[in-house]
Amino acid sequence: MPHTGWSARGITGIWPSTMSETTQRQLGQTDSPIEDELEDAFSRMLSEGTQRLHRTWRGVLVTGFFGGTEVGIGVLAYLAVLDATHRPLVAGVAFSIGFLALLLGRSELFTEGFIIPVVTVAAKRASLPQLFKLWGGTMFANLVGGWVIMWLIITGFPELHAQTIESATHFATAPLSGQSMALAVLGGMVITLMTRMQHGTDSVPAKIAAAVAAAFLLAGLRLFHSILDSLLIFGALATGKAPFGYLTWLGWFAYTVVGNMLGGLLFVTLLRLLRSKDRLEEERADAESS
Repeated sequence: MPHTGWSARGITGIWPSTMSETTQRQLGQTDSPIEDELEDAFSRMLSEGTQRLHRTWRGVLVTGFFGGTEVGIGVLAYLAVLDATHRPLVAGVAFSIGFLALLLGRSELFTEGFIIPVVTVAAKRASLPQLFKLWGGTMFANLVGGWVIMWLIITGFPELHAQTIESATHFATAPLSGQSMALAVLGGMVITLMTRMQHGTDSVPAKIAAAVAAAFLLAGLRLFHSILDSLLIFGALATGKAPFGYLTWLGWFAYTVVGNMLGGLLFVTLLRLLRSKDRLEEERADAESS
């Protein structure tokens, strides 16, 4: 009786040992050393990353400003629901409005630049100065846009002043410690993972689900996020009654940025670069030869 199906000895060199690059190319639908779905995601990230990293200063600043103002709408939803229910997890779901605005409005936060632009630079499709321009310009514009929208929110909703101060104080007055750094690392990891999940699919409902899930974790569990929580702090400062000042915010912001970068780059981006090492080397070779 002829043997059918796969077996441990069915194809020499595939099972149980690690699959060679040649075998991967033969099994996949594309001529790539990585799996087809990973190849699709890799190509999408390179295409988008190249465009983002070659923006003009005006493009970087305007896109970043929109990111700050649009995610501020999510902060408004978060504060309104938290004030009404006193349930952070429910308010975290409401905050997803901000991430949906970022997704569908094509704006971005500084912390969304920890995977796609980095992969693009690693593939030699852009330079480190371009990466630093994107990071620095987006961060600055996020904060400016966030300050503006929070001033409008505080002016328009005086009934949210007390809740804003309470929420902001939780972050601004947190000392540098193992716990606060861990929360910052987790915050960076969550938003970078959200970005990766959204670029791993063409399905809009799946992208929306990733945004809602990340918002639930970030806002609902009060993870430390350098931009999102800065908006809360700016709102509290705009009331004129906050028990802290801008210098206190700056100290918190400094270590939170470091933690966010560690979480995104180390726990999400670096591991995925290692998984796609062969494909990355191909892209680097193509860039050097062109």
